[in-house]
Amino acid sequence: MSNIQIRKIKQSDNSEVAEMIRYVLVEQGAPKVGTAYEDPILDELFEYYDTDRAAYFVILEDGKIMGSAGISHLEGAESEICELQKMYFHPKVRGRGLGAKMMSVCLDFARANDFKKCYIETLPNMTAAQKLYKKTGFEYIENRLGNTGHYSCTIFMLKKL
Repeated sequence: MSNIQIRKIKQSDNSEVAEMIRYVLVEQGAPKVGTAYEDPILDELFEYYDTDRAAYFVILEDGKIMGSAGISHLEGAESEICELQKMYFHPKVRGRGLGAKMMSVCLDFARANDFKKCYIETLPNMTAAQKLYKKTGFEYIENRLGNTGHYSCTIFMLKKL
């Protein structure tokens, strides 16, 4: 039986998280441009989320980072809208309910920090992620919100918290 833990990111996690995210994006056939793959903050997630109303969480299995996700104010949007950011899971841990657990942790953090809506954008081929988002109460919207810089992501979803 494996040991699963969800906790906030530590500075020493930065490189392992960035490596896992890039691995998943390549494995999923995502473009390297216009996605999280090329985000300038990807190698410094601890520092980026070390601010008010922001948090980044990691899932560890037997001490190895196998998934992650963050919540932060959606850049370029009203202060009441947050974004679920950089939610990725290694293939070895998919289908075990960890996405729902991570989503719960992130949305609880968002509510505790007075966000009223949560936004997500993703790629069309990431259908398993969309299924999880829909199950969690996200609804498709037609237009992009805010300024994420992820122009390759063309699926937009929003949830009232």
